[in-house]
Amino acid sequence: MPQVVSLSFYRFDSALARLWAMGMMGAARRPLARVPDIGFWKLCGSGGGAGFAPRLNIDVIAILATWPDAQIAKERTQNASIFQRYQARAADTWTVFLSPDSVRGAWAGQTPFSVSNTDAKGPIGVLTRATIKPSILRRFWGRVPNISDRIDSDPNVLFKIGIGETPLFQQITFSLWPDTNSMVNFARTGHHADAIKAVRDEGWFREELYARFTLLSETGNWRGVAPLKQMDPV
Repeated sequence: MPQVVSLSFYRFDSALARLWAMGMMGAARRPLARVPDIGFWKLCGSGGGAGFAPRLNIDVIAILATWPDAQIAKERTQNASIFQRYQARAADTWTVFLSPDSVRGAWAGQTPFSVSNTDAKGPIGVLTRATIKPSILRRFWGRVPNISDRIDSDPNVLFKIGIGETPLFQQITFSLWPDTNSMVNFARTGHHADAIKAVRDEGWFREELYARFTLLSETGNWRGVAPLKQMDPV
């Protein structure tokens, strides 16, 4: 069966809910590992602004997980008790379901996504993840504002957020694009292209992963909007 990836975002708008979410960064790990059928999973915080910043944003938590199929993915992310605990306290909850189209690199020493569709058409999701070398931190974060400004002004990007496992050192970006060409055009020009060249030439990362996905479906909304409903039908 084709693997399905879920990426769930939770936004907390009260001080008590934020404190609870911060405490759950440790306490949720055992319950998540025990969810039936869950495969690879990660519990992540987010950065300031749209997420592309070194400062921590205590408002947003994300859970990424892999599942055997779409039905199980939807059932578990809606009804498993640990997911329901996040939903009950969040002001916004949005989960996007994805089918891996391509994956390069490793995450924590493994390849977490199983490719099942290599001929994707239409809107796509893109996830990048890297462990940054300590000696490169200043240079890496010095480039981020320029890239962030450019992605914010790109009319083609439909959704974007930066999340991470460890502040400063382990960073993840997730974005939605109308098609592969739009994403490639962004990646190959301007500050982003310069940063990619520096990554390759100077070896900025200890580990990196790039994955592209077909968008399957969504549940919930983000700041009053269901992001996939703002796009062409998927």
